[in-house]
Amino acid sequence: MIQHLTGANGPTIPFYLLFCLLVLAGKPVSAQQPGMMVRIAEIEVRSGYLEEYRTILQEEAAASVKLEPGVIAIFPMVQKDDSSRIRILEIYAGKEAYEQHLKTPHFLKYKNSTLHMVKSLKLLDMDAIDPQLMPALFRKLD
Repeated sequence: MIQHLTGANGPTIPFYLLFCLLVLAGKPVSAQQPGMMVRIAEIEVRSGYLEEYRTILQEEAAASVKLEPGVIAIFPMVQKDDSSRIRILEIYAGKEAYEQHLKTPHFLKYKNSTLHMVKSLKLLDMDAIDPQLMPALFRKLD
């Protein structure tokens, strides 16, 4: 099933479209807005922990976006053909916002309660290809 983002007026945008527009637009590579940090986390969850992990992750992502002004997006997804593979698009206002995020009670709870559930973790720092598109993209979600 494709994850959708729903705006207040009802339209939905499939995440893969959001991702493609954000990262894969056909323009020259450049940095995001000054200092912005974009990352994709690739996580493999041990079998037997999938539902528990997903529940804890959903709580953490929702709290991060709601409570932290520097967290622009934390968008978890599950790979269609392998539910043990989780991907998280993370967008922070800057490195400082990311470092503050790592110290929050909700992140520490997530990290400490899921550590034994994670088989592998890879963090990929990204640069947006068309950073000027980002504000317009997020406005469409309102």
